[in-house]
Formats: sequence, structure tokens, C-alpha cells
Amino acid sequence: MAVLTISRTALLLGTTMKTILSTILFSLIILVTVNAHAIRIKDLASFEGVRDNQLMGYGLVVGLNGTGDSDQTKIQTQSVVNMLERMGITTTVNDIKIKNVAAVMVTATLPPFAKQGNRLDVLVSSIGDAKSIAGGTLIMAPLKGADNQIYAVAQGSILTNSFAFGGQGATAQKNHPTAGRVPNGALVERELPNTLTGKSILNLNLSVADFTTASRIVIAINDKFKSAVAASSDPGSVTLAIPEAYKNRAVEFVASLELLEIKPDLVARVVLNERTGTIVMGENVRISTVAVTHGSLTLVIKETPQVSQPSPLSKTGETKVVPRTDLKVEEDNRRLMVLQEGASIGDVVRALNLLGVTPRDLISILQAVKSAGALQADLSII
Repeated sequence: MAVLTISRTALLLGTTMKTILSTILFSLIILVTVNAHAIRIKDLASFEGVRDNQLMGYGLVVGLNGTGDSDQTKIQTQSVVNMLERMGITTTVNDIKIKNVAAVMVTATLPPFAKQGNRLDVLVSSIGDAKSIAGGTLIMAPLKGADNQIYAVAQGSILTNSFAFGGQGATAQKNHPTAGRVPNGALVERELPNTLTGKSILNLNLSVADFTTASRIVIAINDKFKSAVAASSDPGSVTLAIPEAYKNRAVEFVASLELLEIKPDLVARVVLNERTGTIVMGENVRISTVAVTHGSLTLVIKETPQVSQPSPLSKTGETKVVPRTDLKVEEDNRRLMVLQEGASIGDVVRALNLLGVTPRDLISILQAVKSAGALQADLSII
């Protein structure tokens, strides 16, 4: 009897565990299904003031093997004279002739919250008639922002992953030898002001303005903090009031928001590129009931003239050119395909594939369907 009781107890426990595991598994499946298309807020929007800034400067590339700017370009010569004068060497433009120097523009991107001493990648591009800047060295070049203030200084060896050689009869070139990069070639000298310090209100700007997406972001944020922290007055931004619990802890507040996941809403849109024959359809593209057929008429005319001449040793006759024309007409026999109302993007693609149309033909079909008022989506041609 004891053995029987233990067996029944074990069976009961096993059944209970199976039920619990099934419930947990079912809950996980539902959770994964609901959040399958959820995207983090940090991937949909950015905080106002947290942005990159463009830097630009002028510099000289030295050490070129005769591939620098020619004498007709006076920019690099005057720049070398000015540089030497700052070093205590007096000279004039007429006193020097150089072919191993190239004048370049230096550009870089300053990320937000960059600190002094951080390094940036810089892009170096020739502005004269230099043949190549491969193997050259960029001399210290200050990089300025839109406010004409110096934020970084660039210097270093240039990497172009290219070459250009040749003579009077032939040349050989790989990639683009008049532009290159200096990895970690710029040092940050001036920091941008911290846009989060001392603020009680933050603005979250959506990458793509949408009423539904903005509303979902507001609901998700307010649900997390259990108060009216977020509000939106337009589809492109959300205003956030930093709670008292996060006062003077703006970084923690922002971090807690960025990981929230929502499902963005997108406008139904079809993008067509007639130059390349590319077609991109959004998930929400729908069509009304419409009948579509597409046929083409091919006409081929080939001229093959033939020469008619008399037989050998003939005393009469003359040589003439006899025209000969081959004419071929082909007309495709295409069926009339009916696309039902409410068809999804998958249904649209399958139905149009049955017509056997090419991408370029499909562009014409979609334009005609839009003109007929049956395409429930924006048609964008690029």
C-alpha cells in the first residue's frame, strides 16, 4: 500500500509539473509573439541636442613621390611659405618649387559628449591637381565647426588603399588615389557643452514623424513610471518631464527610456526606381479589387542584302544587290489577372509573378494601378 501511495503521489506531482511547464511555455510564446516586431525607443528616436557635428579644415600632405600639386597650383606653395615663416625660415613663393606637397581639405565628425583627448577618424581629399596622395603625411591641420571654433587637430599618415602610376603611353590606377583616411588621426581639443546638465525637460525627436508611433511611445513611458511623464503635441517629438526620483540623474533616466520597446507604425508606401528597376513595398500595402493584364508587341526587322552576279565567263549580265528583309512579329498572350480587395503584399507579389512580368514592367503596372485608384499606398518614384 505504501508503494502504491508513493506512485500515485509521484504521478500527481508529474502531472502538475507538466501543467505548470505548459502554462509557462504558452506564456512565453505569447510574449514572444507580442514583442516579435517591437523596437527599442533608442532605435526610433534621439534626444534633442544629442547629435553629431561636422568639422572641416585645410591642410598640407607632404612626402609625396612627385605626385603632388603642380606649379600651376599656387595654393600649396603659398601654404608651405607661410608654414616655414612660422618656423623662422624666411622665403618667397618664387624661391621654391615643390612637387611632393598637395593641398587638401580635412573633414571629420565630432560625436556628442566627446571629451578632450578622444581620437577621431578624418577624411583627407585633394583640392588641387595632385595625381595621388598615397604614402603622404598630413601636417597638423586644425578642424573647425560651424561657429569657426577649433574643436580638433588632425595629423598622421594617410591610407588610400590605392595606387596610380603611368608614363606617356599608358597609366595604371586602382581605386581613388586622391582621397584617403587617417584612422584616429584627430585629437579633440574642445568639448561640446553637455545638453543634459541642469535640465528638467527633455525632448525626444522621432526619426520618422508618425502620430501613432508618438502616441505609443507616450503610453509606454507613462506606463513605466506610473505617471504623466511624457506628452506629445506633434507627431515628430515627445516632451519628457524628468521625475523627482531622477533629479540630477538625467543619464539614468535616459537609459531607462531607451530600452523600452514599442511597435512603430509605418505609412504604406511603394518605392520605385526606374533607373535600376528596383521595387520596395512596405508591409501595409493593400490594393482594391482590380483586373490587370500586361502584354507586349515585339517587331524585329532584319535587312540582309544579297549580291546577284552572272556566272563565270559570261559575256552578258551585270552584278546587282538584291535586298532581302526578314520580318518577325511576336505578341505575348497574357492573361487577365484579378487581384482581390484587401490583398496583402504577399498576395500582390504572387499574383503579379503569375503574369510573368519583369521588374521594369511591374513598375508600369503599379503606376497604372495607382492611377486607377486601386493601390492603397503612397507611390514614391526615385
